[in-house]
Formats: sequence, C-alpha cells, structure tokens
Amino acid sequence: MSTPNVSDILYQGLWKNNPGLVQLLGLCPLLAVSNTFINALGMGMATTLVLTSSNFVVALSRPVLREEIRIAIFVLVIAGFVGVVELVMNAYFYELYLILGIFIPLIVTNCIIIGRAEAFASRQPLWAATLDGFVMGLGFTLVLLLLGSMREIVGSATLFADAHLLFGEWGQHMSISFGEDARGILLFALPPGAFIGLGLLVAIKNVIDEKLSKPKTVAVQISSPTTADASA
Repeated sequence: MSTPNVSDILYQGLWKNNPGLVQLLGLCPLLAVSNTFINALGMGMATTLVLTSSNFVVALSRPVLREEIRIAIFVLVIAGFVGVVELVMNAYFYELYLILGIFIPLIVTNCIIIGRAEAFASRQPLWAATLDGFVMGLGFTLVLLLLGSMREIVGSATLFADAHLLFGEWGQHMSISFGEDARGILLFALPPGAFIGLGLLVAIKNVIDEKLSKPKTVAVQISSPTTADASA
C-alpha cells in the first residue's frame, strides 16, 4: 500500500470515505447520542481521541507485532484508551458521562476504530496513521454535530442546551432558544428522528457528489458559411 499524502487523507476522512455518511460505521452511537449538539460533541471528541491514539500506538508497534495476534492487540490497545477516556469523563464531566452512558465503553467495539487500525494504521508510517485517525474522527464528529444540531433545533427548538455539562459555568450562556413558546417536533427528538436526519444528510452528500461528478458541457458555436464561401 502506497503512502498517501496529506490532502488525500483529509479528502478521504472528511468527504469521500466519511465514516458516518459513506462507510456508515459507528451508527449505534451516531444515532443514539445525537439528540443534542453537546451530547454529539462529547461523543465525537471521545471517539476522535481514542481513534487518534490507537492509530498512533498501532503504527508505532507495527514492526514487533505478529500477524497471528495483531487483532487481539488492537482491541487491547483500543480498550486501554477507552478506559482512560472513561475515567477522565467520569472525573471532570460526570453529568455528561452519565448521559452518554454505555456508549463510552462501547467505543471499544466501534467498527471505525478497529477498521482503521487494521486497514490503515498497521500498514502506514506513523505520521500518516496518526493523521488518518484524527481526520476520520473529525469526519465522524462533524456528522454527529450536524445531526445533533438538526435534531435539537427541529425536535426541541433549542441549540447548545446543557452546554455547561461540557464547558462549565461559561456554557450557561451558550444556550439558544427559538422563542419562549416554541415547541419542536417530538419525532426528531426520538430515535426515529435520528434515522430521518441521517438519511437526509446522506442524500444531500449524494446529490453534491452527483453534481460534482457530471462532466462540464462546453458550448461549441458552429459558424454558418459566408456568402463568398457559398458562391465558391
């Protein structure tokens, strides 16, 4: 496998092979915790940290790993970093940790992380593997934030609600309410709303890709023969 350049890694992770919109990996946390922007941001940051760290360690240990045990080692490495993230969130973001619940430990089984460790980090240089982990996590986080913002605005008529769970006292002033008597559409706050929202995001991306892939038509002007040419 040839070493990709930085632009290729960015394009693959953020658009062409975005784990949330194209590969459709990690759908369990993507759909479950995307009911608000803050929940989505917390989950995205945790996933990105684990993905970047595990890719770094996998690429670093590649020369000494035996083929027969590499998957087991990958899972142990990922589980170690998930444990660190879980302890940090439990200590400093306890209320958010309670909201995200079981989905933090389930990062261990997230197909994005295991898949990138096996398909990319174990075959690429250290810098490329680390950057790929960060960009794939960033792409996943952006989808989470788009879906979380959409569901919170439409479903609850708010944005950045409960920001203090992640930003402390400073986050108390971040909450936006779209009218005192505004009520959202309950469907989008419930699990079916996650499927509808994700479907809309995937459809929008496909439409953009289709328009970008169409060849540009070049208008060719055919001049009519002049009178002199016709008489000749």
